[in-house]
Amino acid sequence: MAAFSPVTADHDLVLFDLDGTLSDPLPGIARSINYALAHFGYRERDPSEIAAYVGPPLDQTLRSLTGVRSADRVAALVDKYRERYGEVGYSENVLYPGIADVLQALADAGVPLALCTSKRADFAEKILRRFGIRPHFVFVSGGDIGIEKAQQIAALCEQRVAGPRTLMIGDRAGDLAAAHVNGLQAGGALWGYGSRAELEAENPRYVFASPAELRTLVDG
Repeated sequence: MAAFSPVTADHDLVLFDLDGTLSDPLPGIARSINYALAHFGYRERDPSEIAAYVGPPLDQTLRSLTGVRSADRVAALVDKYRERYGEVGYSENVLYPGIADVLQALADAGVPLALCTSKRADFAEKILRRFGIRPHFVFVSGGDIGIEKAQQIAALCEQRVAGPRTLMIGDRAGDLAAAHVNGLQAGGALWGYGSRAELEAENPRYVFASPAELRTLVDG
């Protein structure tokens, strides 16, 4: 991994993941998953078990937890999850300490920021607005059932809003792999749900140990 260097020289855009990178979503996700599981008669899970599923698309998580393969059944589970999440679950997110300050610092340095999350875009928008950080982001790319993050980034590249000088920052291997397969650079966030080993296996350009380290992108 290379030493840190100014974004203004190396990166034209910093693309952030949301869950596990900007905010800790586990309480809202766990309660909303259990709401859906209980409704359909499945066993509820301890939040510590659900933590392993923070990051990947929701439909994949619900398939893993229930063993369901029927697309209609998975869609019903997702809809029930979103019933609670859209009302209260999104508000149970907690912004990681230091994130608001570092986003402000990057914005003050003139660094364009954007969001790329597997979460549906309207939920992501509500979370960013709740924390008062939406103005820092030039756009929000959200996911949906059947859409991989690599596909989201591919679409951004086709729209020419992301490219080889874009840096994707996320806390799970899937974030980094999605960046690399599309020719983007990647940075791992160690304060989220992925381990150092998981992130370093994807050979990111950077591994950040804390939100404060993101400042080194512009401080040199």
